[in-house]
Amino acid sequence: MSGDVHSLSAVSLLSVWRAAIVKVVSLDVPDLTARQMAVILVVYTLPGPHRVRDLASYLSISKPAITRALDKLEASGYLRRRSDKEDGRSVLIQRTVKGSVFMTEMGDILKGALAEISPPE
Repeated sequence: MSGDVHSLSAVSLLSVWRAAIVKVVSLDVPDLTARQMAVILVVYTLPGPHRVRDLASYLSISKPAITRALDKLEASGYLRRRSDKEDGRSVLIQRTVKGSVFMTEMGDILKGALAEISPPE
């Protein structure tokens, strides 16, 4: 393929997403909603610190919705919450080793899915 991922058509990008999702559902990992996946992606791909209020603002959803997503992600071991020592009213969201492994696997799956539709020249 000439160019880069930005030159892919919408259908091609959807094919990458499909291939990745098909692979993910075959893994022995917890099923995550789109909202939960959005939260974990923000935490693992954007610089922190990450606070509940910042995540809610970034994703344009309520703090209770973030809290519900974090409940599942924390129960899965992908993230952890702790009090912000500088601002006792705030909750910081931290990465975990298990979450880092999961996100690396997701990146590898996406890379493989992209390679399936756009083999090197």
